[in-house]
Amino acid sequence: MAKRDKRRERPEKPAHEYRDTDGNVLKLRETLSPKSAKKIAKVVADSGTSVDDAWRRRSEMLFEHLAVSWEVAGLPLDDQAMLIGRYRMASPDEQRWVRETINSHIQRFMPELAGE
Repeated sequence: MAKRDKRRERPEKPAHEYRDTDGNVLKLRETLSPKSAKKIAKVVADSGTSVDDAWRRRSEMLFEHLAVSWEVAGLPLDDQAMLIGRYRMASPDEQRWVRETINSHIQRFMPELAGE
């Protein structure tokens, strides 16, 4: 008797692709789970965290939860650890483009997270 895969097959969630001027493609989920959205919304500066640190953490969390894949210079990345590592190593211009793209994406698909 064959063993069943215990992992549940989840339907792929809708995602949207964004292309930068160099042809790199960032694919972002169109929705977040309520738990993830709540977690991201809670990121604020506390007594031990500067405003800048909180802003950076929120930016990373948004990328981490929304990014499905990122093709940079023809190299497709879809592993979450590789994605966040690539984001952290990105040039300031690449990070700025990703943040601006995510902000536009949030305004379009998740306005409840915009402006936080």
